[in-house]
Amino acid sequence: MTIREAEPSDQETLLDIWLRSVKATHTFLTEQDIQALMPEVRDGALTKLELWVLCSETGLAIGFLGLSGSNVEALFIAPEFFRLGGGRMRLIMHIV
Repeated sequence: MTIREAEPSDQETLLDIWLRSVKATHTFLTEQDIQALMPEVRDGALTKLELWVLCSETGLAIGFLGLSGSNVEALFIAPEFFRLGGGRMRLIMHIV
């Protein structure tokens, strides 16, 4: 796995990762809640945060971390890559 800075062309892919990750982990949110959050994520978090993208060995984006200064504001991994160390072992260690 590698980590790179996000590019503007990543926005759709990162929004898809966010959506799939939230649906897999945020069981307290309804579909309506998730849809209501989507514009805020798309137009806020994905445009205003410093974003780092976790990529598979083939270069596919599989997760991302969003920073505001030194604060982690977002950390999402595509569900099919959960529990492989990408979040904690890679993205968090990248910023420490």
